[in-house]
Amino acid sequence: MPDEYDLQRFVSAQDPVYDDALAILRRGMMCTPYMEFIFPRLATRRSGAAPEPYAITSLDEASAYLSFPILGGRYRECVGTLHRLSGLSARAVFGDVDAKKLHASLTLFSEASNDEFLLETIFDVWFDGLLDEETMNDLYLIS
Repeated sequence: MPDEYDLQRFVSAQDPVYDDALAILRRGMMCTPYMEFIFPRLATRRSGAAPEPYAITSLDEASAYLSFPILGGRYRECVGTLHRLSGLSARAVFGDVDAKKLHASLTLFSEASNDEFLLETIFDVWFDGLLDEETMNDLYLIS
């Protein structure tokens, strides 16, 4: 099967650390270095920004990521784990910076999917039902 978006880069980054990342997440924490490839975000369009190797460039790529059996399964597993942490806040689990990255990632993937109940409900739990405004603005610019 052709890999139009080089999604294998995520599998290669995740394979050696995924079990560890999931175990950390289940304990109510997240390791910052794993954020970029466990909860990828939309590529920023800011001038002068360095290339982001794990950034998603479009809704089509995000949809392909969710459809990729390994990656989509892992993303859903991590989001399911977030639901089990609903007694905590995103900031408590991720810290301020990574909570913002999580919000951006969830927004991207919820927009890329028509039927992701897990993604939709986590917004209510941790983000007052709101999508990430910056991500929505960036999606508008690329569409």
